[in-house]
Amino acid sequence: MADSLILEVADFEADVLTGIYSEETGNPQPLRFTIQARMKPIEHYAADTPLSASKNYMDLKFAASEALPAGLHFKLIEAVADHICDTLFLQDARIEAVTVKIVKLAISEAGEKIGITLTRDRR
Repeated sequence: MADSLILEVADFEADVLTGIYSEETGNPQPLRFTIQARMKPIEHYAADTPLSASKNYMDLKFAASEALPAGLHFKLIEAVADHICDTLFLQDARIEAVTVKIVKLAISEAGEKIGITLTRDRR
């Protein structure tokens, strides 16, 4: 089995224009993101290995915040996840797969976590 490196940003929250119901449209909704990016690691990471040997994990957070088009309403959170995957694949050719978990915080009634997880392999 080949080695892999999983970069992760977990439980990051951002407001995103999303939803299909009238009360959802036009108002950003709070979403919680966990994003993982899988890439092939180098053979060995020494104490002085530069960041260029990996990827800045803040790029994952950026893909779920500033990289989402301002003012664009996503009907489905699946489309938000898809956009995040596309952004990360475009940022770095070394990324082999991306997993995006999105929880819609506004629709929880008793603390349950309602949302989706999309895993996309580079095509």
